[in-house]
Amino acid sequence: MNRLDEVLSPQEPVRLATGFKFTEGPVWDPAGRWLFVDVSANKIHSLVPGQQPEVLRDNSAGSNGMTWDLQGRLLVCESDTRRLVRREPDGTYAPLAERVGGRRLNRPNDVVTRSDGLIYFSDPGGLVPPEERELDYFGVHMVRQDGSVEVATKDTEYPNGLAFSPDEKILYVAITRKDMSCIDEKRRGEVCKHQYIRAFDVAPDGSLSNGRVFANMHSAERGLPDGMKVDVEGRVYCTGPGGCWVFEASGELLGIIRLPEIPGNCAWGGDDHHTMLFAARTSVYTLRMKTRGIRIPGSPSVK
Repeated sequence: MNRLDEVLSPQEPVRLATGFKFTEGPVWDPAGRWLFVDVSANKIHSLVPGQQPEVLRDNSAGSNGMTWDLQGRLLVCESDTRRLVRREPDGTYAPLAERVGGRRLNRPNDVVTRSDGLIYFSDPGGLVPPEERELDYFGVHMVRQDGSVEVATKDTEYPNGLAFSPDEKILYVAITRKDMSCIDEKRRGEVCKHQYIRAFDVAPDGSLSNGRVFANMHSAERGLPDGMKVDVEGRVYCTGPGGCWVFEASGELLGIIRLPEIPGNCAWGGDDHHTMLFAARTSVYTLRMKTRGIRIPGSPSVK
């Protein structure tokens, strides 16, 4: 099935910059620039469309997923330090979450902010040596408005990207795999049946319930369920095997957006929020969409 003409504008993808090692964690700065990380080079970059990228942060502690808080401060998942941090106005990075239940986090990966200021972040630990893990699960945690950190759910085999539905009543969680056997399956060119998106009902107090599989992303192609965003009509865009998978709010697959390189994450931006940026291996690309993306709480209203 391919119904991508319902969401894609006629234009081809535009490569904004290239020459990176592995791009990730894109976010739109309403000041008129894209921010994204180069995980392997350990840098956060700033890129004004039409200009050359600049380094916003060097030695970025394995920065990965990023978003904004309600005060417009950048939130960053630092995988090397195993913490979630916030960029202060003076350019320093202050820890926001380092432990949950008195135990050190695994490896924060992606982060989203709810419109009331509640923050959720995924915390897989596959790259943490077993002897260094203090948590016996890979879950999703939340940071409350008072700064306390709580477990949101443990019902996430290997959580990666996060995204809210337009009304924030559903939290989507991309599940990369079940265990290391999934990596071996992909290397052999076999279909991995443990790649999918989970959905959770979100209560007003932030608690999650009714975990279920929203959509399967079973594939033998290169790539895995990773970064994820939602448009104002409730469609879910999840980077994964072969490209970016687009689903209706019902879970029906519309098709896979194919790019010159396999994307690992995506973000809405531009003045009208009809542009999606894809962090795809050595490059970053933009593509115009027919439907506007959801604005991150805390950023100025879009046109």
